[in-house]
Amino acid sequence: MAVYTNVSDDELAQFLTEYDLCEAIAFKGIAEGVENSNYYLETTTGRFILTLFEKRANPADLPYFIELKQHLAANGFSCPLPVAARDGEALRTLAGRPAVIVTFLQGLSPRVPNAPQCKELGLGLAKLHQAAADFQMKRENSLGPDSWPVMWNGRAESADALQPGLADKISADLAAVATGLSSDSALPRGTIHADLFPDNAFFLGDKFTGAIDFYFACTDALAYDLAVCVNAWAFESDGAFNYSKATNLIAGYESLRPLEPNEKQAFPLLCRGAALRFFLTRLIDWTDTPADALVKPKDPLAYADRLRFHRTAQSISDYGG
Repeated sequence: MAVYTNVSDDELAQFLTEYDLCEAIAFKGIAEGVENSNYYLETTTGRFILTLFEKRANPADLPYFIELKQHLAANGFSCPLPVAARDGEALRTLAGRPAVIVTFLQGLSPRVPNAPQCKELGLGLAKLHQAAADFQMKRENSLGPDSWPVMWNGRAESADALQPGLADKISADLAAVATGLSSDSALPRGTIHADLFPDNAFFLGDKFTGAIDFYFACTDALAYDLAVCVNAWAFESDGAFNYSKATNLIAGYESLRPLEPNEKQAFPLLCRGAALRFFLTRLIDWTDTPADALVKPKDPLAYADRLRFHRTAQSISDYGG
């Protein structure tokens, strides 16, 4: 379960005295997610999500995340809205952790997304980029390409323990991305979600209703965000690439924001880089998470399978674009 920090009934009751939300009538940990402690909170005034920031969250970045969601909501993009306490501030401290309460978003996360949901997701991602286009705050991607060699340093043995020969392949991937994306500053940049997996997207039926978990959001190449989504939405549980899902996802995105020629040219390498990012963070969690931890780390080999596909892709047409 994704709860690293436990909150007692007394701590919660004291915390809620800072708000105009009245008393809690339901409070339970949420299993989804691996980065922060998340709780479902229902009070006599409504339903909310309480997040305590853990692990990779830099406290200095938290105002950025809060203001981004406020900006997106003000510009018509559906996302959880931070709830301010009586003093007007949304960011608080609970159980020794930075904490925030956000509004509850209607919808369900798809366990196995279908092609129409992928098309809706692509359109939703483009709407997010559009809504954030005039967001003035900047945050560099702390898990971007510059961080990948640092994360990989000293991990070769762990990779080979998972799959013999994998370390050499990952090293080659890193070299290819470093060479091929050296001029990526020419790609259109803006505010991106950077972690829009199916469990961070909500739907009613096949209709996209909004996105959650903006705690990796940053300023980076817009097409990289789409590449993250292709990795997260267009591969099946057995590692097989689903061409139909990828085609729909890209088509949905381009129906609002057509990709520029240089974005299309860079797309296979962006997809390879996005797969590297998630392979590396999963590898770190896989090897460093204590055996008795409440959260089971995700298998890095799922992204080793994706990397195998990306190594053979020659153009965006291989992804249905």
